[in-house]
Amino acid sequence: MEIDLLKMVEVGGCSSKIPPKQLEEILKALPPPEDPNILVGIETHDDAAVYRVNDDLALVLTTDFFPPVCSDPYEFGQIAAANSISDIYAMGGTPVTALNIMMFPASRLPLEAYAEILKGGAEMAASAGIRIIGGHTIDDFPPKYGLAVVGYVNPRKIITNAAAKPGDLLILTKPIGTGIILAGQRMGISSPEDIITAKNSMKLLNRTGADVMKKFNVRCATDITGFGLAGHSFKMARASKVTIRLEMKKVPLIGSVYDLIDEGCIPGASFRNLDYAEEYSSFSDRLDYNLKMAAFDAQTSGGLFMCLPPEQATDALKELVSAGLPDSSVVGTVTDFNGKFLYLDN
Repeated sequence: MEIDLLKMVEVGGCSSKIPPKQLEEILKALPPPEDPNILVGIETHDDAAVYRVNDDLALVLTTDFFPPVCSDPYEFGQIAAANSISDIYAMGGTPVTALNIMMFPASRLPLEAYAEILKGGAEMAASAGIRIIGGHTIDDFPPKYGLAVVGYVNPRKIITNAAAKPGDLLILTKPIGTGIILAGQRMGISSPEDIITAKNSMKLLNRTGADVMKKFNVRCATDITGFGLAGHSFKMARASKVTIRLEMKKVPLIGSVYDLIDEGCIPGASFRNLDYAEEYSSFSDRLDYNLKMAAFDAQTSGGLFMCLPPEQATDALKELVSAGLPDSSVVGTVTDFNGKFLYLDN
């Protein structure tokens, strides 16, 4: 039996997230826990939670799952696992253990597909040095998969989205456009080469970027996922009480993303992300519309987005490129807060 998971979903990957504006309203109803050992909670909408065990050890905890983002069950497992693990890297942590989260329609798909999804996730986790030691499954349609991941971090070396400083330069380690490429695949207009490039990008662990962040003592970063480059930049700027300026012509795009936008291939998640951040953003009069919408494209298992002082950025960029992240680029700057958290320019 030939299996095509994309035939079972309308929206997959991180594009399936609840719109960020609605999510923030939901979180307002959640009372914040009071515990001095909670070092990072929900207040700044960071990538993961951090809980102190002692002066030298804290746990980094995250969970992520979503519907299929590709046709092949094994590749879906790989991508979903890489995406889940990324939050630990973004916080400066070392991922250690994980639990599977699986929703699988047993009456509609052969169990071989289930096994392939888990195999893909297990092999990606193993490549990150993670032991999957359990999980939970329910019968549900469409299928969904991800991980709950636990990592370690020294409490004095946590990386958060709330420590950007005026003068910092912003480095992005992967090109953007996975949401647009995958939407184009459903429309039959994305090239096979772009689809392969997008999948390979999503399967690439952020471990290399995380190693470089640790080497350069980075203290502010995030990973780019469902809220897009612009949405995550806005969240970082708001948490840090600064303004982030993105120069969109410096942002690397996957393959023919720009041309796909020209053809009208703009996923709904892009407009939801724009609606989330638009009130707190300003846009240059010369900003290319296609680049603007690319900035809000929902990414799945996107790259790391890190802040470094200018005197370190050049060396860090060289390290990233030589370590196998050739698309790494300086894409923006941090300034004092000027009334808007995000400014998009060409």
